[in-house]
Amino acid sequence: MTAQVRRAEVERSTQETQIRVALALPGDAPAPPKISTPVPFLSHMLDALGRHGAMGLEVEATGDVEIDDHHTVEDVGLVLGQALDRALGDRRGIVRYGHFSLAMDETLVDVALDLGGRPYLVYELPAISGKWIGRFDCELVREFYQALAVQARMNLHVHLRAGGNAHHVVEASFKGLARALRMACALDPAFAGSVPSTKGSL
Repeated sequence: MTAQVRRAEVERSTQETQIRVALALPGDAPAPPKISTPVPFLSHMLDALGRHGAMGLEVEATGDVEIDDHHTVEDVGLVLGQALDRALGDRRGIVRYGHFSLAMDETLVDVALDLGGRPYLVYELPAISGKWIGRFDCELVREFYQALAVQARMNLHVHLRAGGNAHHVVEASFKGLARALRMACALDPAFAGSVPSTKGSL
């Protein structure tokens, strides 16, 4: 592949979940996000991700939430990561690195990422361990980020610097991720379409 696709659509259907994600990378004049999942808090976070990331994002998901939300949240992360990977194409000309410190009232979350093709998650949001936001189990935030990082082939660091309100912490992490992705996915004129790596490929 010699050119970036900049958009992708991925579907995944199992006995546990049915997921469709359509994604247009930042800069492609996205429409407002269209999010439909059976997990209201996840839908809220995905809407924030699309809006603050300036991404065209559509997510349609159903799942076995009568058991719990785990399969649905994790599988949405998987499919979103696959869509991001495909939309990036061969990753020529992108900035590649992104970082953002997101403040929300008493909360500050740092997010840094590298779209260099090597998946790794460093996740430090200790204030939400064992917490629930309404019916949403905060343990699933890590599962979402792990699935996203692996499938997007992204090195992702998420660190809580201040605060403790669970809703604020999770929302700040999603909005920080959105802004960091917006930076990393942008096309950098300095690279003139070349791969941003000494290896010659990502």
